[in-house]
Formats: sequence, C-alpha cells, structure tokens
Amino acid sequence: MSASAGKAAPVLDGPGATDYARYMRTDELLTLQKEPAEMAHRDELLFQTVHQTTELWLKHACFELSTAAGLIAEDDLEAAVLLVRRACLGVELCTDALRMLTHMAPADFQQVAAVLGNGSGLESPGWRGVRAVSGRLGKAFDARLRNDGRPLVALYRDARPTNRLYQLAESLVAWDEAINVWRVRHYTIAVRIRGAKAFGTGGQPVAMLNSLIHRKFFPELWEVRDAVAGT
Repeated sequence: MSASAGKAAPVLDGPGATDYARYMRTDELLTLQKEPAEMAHRDELLFQTVHQTTELWLKHACFELSTAAGLIAEDDLEAAVLLVRRACLGVELCTDALRMLTHMAPADFQQVAAVLGNGSGLESPGWRGVRAVSGRLGKAFDARLRNDGRPLVALYRDARPTNRLYQLAESLVAWDEAINVWRVRHYTIAVRIRGAKAFGTGGQPVAMLNSLIHRKFFPELWEVRDAVAGT
C-alpha cells in the first residue's frame, strides 16, 4: 500500500497538495523568506522569521482590539476584556520571539544589516496599527466612563472584581504593560546586537528606543494610582 493510500483528497479550492496547505497557504507562506543562496548571512532567516511572525501577531492583536472597542460602545464589557487579554498575549508572544535575536552576534548582525536597505521598525504596519487601535480603544473607554458618570478615581476606589468597568480599565493597563515590556526587551536586544551608540537602518539612533519605554497609551490609568494613594 502506498503512503498516500487512505488519505482524503483535498476539497478546498486553491493551490496546494492538501487541504492543510490550501487553507494555511503554506506554499506561499514558506516562500516569503530568502532562500539560502540569496542570504548575505544565514541569520537572515532568523531575522525575517522573528519580524514576520511579529507582524502576524500584531495584526491579530489589532483585530481583537478593534472588535473590543466596538463591544465597549455596545456595553458588552466582559467580551471586550477577553479580547484585550487575547491581544496582550499576542504581544507577549512577540516579546518572547525577540529572545531569538540574542543568538545573533554583533558581527553577524552587521552582515544582515548591510542588506536591510533603509527599512526601519518605525515603518512596521503592525506597530502603526497598534498605535491607531489603542487610540480608538482609549476613546471608547473614555466615552463609557463618561456614561458611568463618575470620575476615574471613584472607579478605582470601588475596585471590586464584579465592577465591569474597573476590570476593563485594568485590561487596558495590562495592554499598556505588555507593550512596555516589549519596548524594554526590544531596546535591550538592540543595544546587545548593535550597540547603544549605533544608528538603526532608518537613520534613527538606537538610544531613541529608550525614550519610548516610558510612553503610555493610557497615562491617566497609571496616574490615577497616585490619586487613590493620596500622593
């Protein structure tokens, strides 16, 4: 009996020898990285894999947050919280993926950097999407807080597990924190493989990444803690 005997024939449309290949579009997906003969350094595959998977997870995170913003407007806060938590996990996976770049020696990265052109992480569609959707999410939360009729500090002094709006606020804090942890890891790894005084491929100094670490999408949700503490 042949190895293929007993296997069901694919029923989905599209290219690929199996339904898995057709649904996941693996034939296309696995050609989006350089072939060995095209590489200036073998670590180009590692570099592309980390960044391409990051773009996919950020796309997913933005999808979840966009839906969450709509759910907040519909007062379905429980469902919104669940989607924000999904988005947080996606960014955590992006952060874990950065660990792979620690396996690149500075001298090896210089060979990869030489073929990156003027590309910069500032051009990332995923991170542009994160900034845009976080703004939309913040506006949705602010509108819901106004409808609640209480100041933010009152919400935080009534910090009960059953308080839906408080739980939503804390999910936004978790999102901010996940982004912050990614920024710290990204800066640390950039310094590790490029040096603190280096300039990125887009002409921006690596030190600029350090200035982003303390930025928050929802600063009022962090500042309210001082008000609750009376400081």
